[in-house]
Amino acid sequence: MKLPPLKSLPVFEAVARLNSFSLAADELAVSQSAISHQIKQLETYLGEKLFWRSGRALTLTDEGRQYLDGISSALLQIERVSEQLLGHEESRLRLSVFSSFAVRWLVPRLPDLQREHPQLDLSLEMSSENPVLSDRVADCFITIKPSSAAFSYELLYTERLFPVCSQDYWQRIRRELGRDSEIEGRDEPALSPEEVSRFPLLSTHSIFDKAAGDWEAWYRAASQRIPGTARLQHFSHMLLALEAARFHQGIALTNDYMLSTRKDSGDFVRLPCHPVMTGDKFYFAWKTSRRREKGIQLLRRWLVGEAIQGGLRSEDEDN
Repeated sequence: MKLPPLKSLPVFEAVARLNSFSLAADELAVSQSAISHQIKQLETYLGEKLFWRSGRALTLTDEGRQYLDGISSALLQIERVSEQLLGHEESRLRLSVFSSFAVRWLVPRLPDLQREHPQLDLSLEMSSENPVLSDRVADCFITIKPSSAAFSYELLYTERLFPVCSQDYWQRIRRELGRDSEIEGRDEPALSPEEVSRFPLLSTHSIFDKAAGDWEAWYRAASQRIPGTARLQHFSHMLLALEAARFHQGIALTNDYMLSTRKDSGDFVRLPCHPVMTGDKFYFAWKTSRRREKGIQLLRRWLVGEAIQGGLRSEDEDN
């Protein structure tokens, strides 16, 4: 078996991860010259330059990035297998997850996860965009793009949007539409798109990556366009639009996981209106080569069970 100088591999991983020779030296408790020697030895063995150096700036070459992907995964595998043989029960995992999904759905459930699986040490890497599926980023992911053939995916949620407002604002809507004399309950007459447009529409840019894209889709589902008289207020993120709705500023479009756990979910009223499917599906993703890792499978089963129990997906729903 022909292997590279093994001592240089964790050095290379540390330098690439920290983007610094000096920081890597501090982390590994060696001198900076020792770090430089190990990197030079590895580059000589491979016959490839792994870093570009320009003054104090340090960047990976294309060959360096390609090598890091494989080395990071291999080192993690060695660490995991070694821990299993040593009898270490604790499983440390980094989960990259969308900020809204983390804040509104996952974080409130973490105490249950800790009680059920105390051996699982989970750290969250919050992302405002779809994460890059790589061991350098995290060990597992919640993603809407099952794009890498090297990963396996488990469906958690098929997204739909529906209009909500605060309890107080709902009473205002009922008064202005002359519904305050009607008995409020399950048989509430549906609001028409024209009636909805009489009130401020709180729009989230990030859902469709365009201004008013969420409300355009909602009206399009009713074969209509947003009326020219509609008052739109724009927000970059659904969390912001939902907060504006909670403080009685209008009607927002939100989804199931945003209202499924938090105690303040009772502050909102789901309007009697049609929903719209965004086309996004949320998956738990893990590298297929790591499918036998106990921690990943514990987390996968727990997430799927919580999604089913919370109504995000059905038990027999396919990916």
